[in-house]
Amino acid sequence: MKNLKIAFLLFAAALFTVSCSDDDNPVIVNEEEVITKMVVEFVPVGGGNRVVVEVNDPDGDGPIQPVATDGILVANTTYNANITLLDESNPNDIENITEEVEEEDDEHQFFFATTGNIGTITYLDFDANNNPVGLNFSLETLSATSGTLTVTLRHEPIKDAAGVSNGDITNAGGETDIQATFNISVQ
Repeated sequence: MKNLKIAFLLFAAALFTVSCSDDDNPVIVNEEEVITKMVVEFVPVGGGNRVVVEVNDPDGDGPIQPVATDGILVANTTYNANITLLDESNPNDIENITEEVEEEDDEHQFFFATTGNIGTITYLDFDANNNPVGLNFSLETLSATSGTLTVTLRHEPIKDAAGVSNGDITNAGGETDIQATFNISVQ
């Protein structure tokens, strides 16, 4: 009988512990951004014509296929570039998502991949931990060629993973907020 009383007390204590869990505290969810437009502006250092490429994804995540514009850059030129992100899903309330990425820069990073040896990319902006963000970057073009520039924004990447601070997306993890590939011609 004594063992039965002890078992009952242990069961009651366990039940009380479970019923007093921390479930009453709300969980704050940071929803991913809806991005319907990415604009990349290239401004040549030392003067010249700026080049703007953009991708429009009217519904923010398929099934409508995004449409990207092409860019023509000058060979052997350094461009300072900046990225603007917009949510235009409600034409009466266009939201500048760039501001959210700036405010949450420790939770975001752009990654850049090129083909055709179009140039070298360098990050120009960093979060408080000195990790790259990529809203601002430079592109130093090489000789005349053509190729692509793929721009990927990751939400909550593992910024201290191997290669990530150098722009390698391989170990970044996180979720892709937007990705666009632009055809680039260097002349």
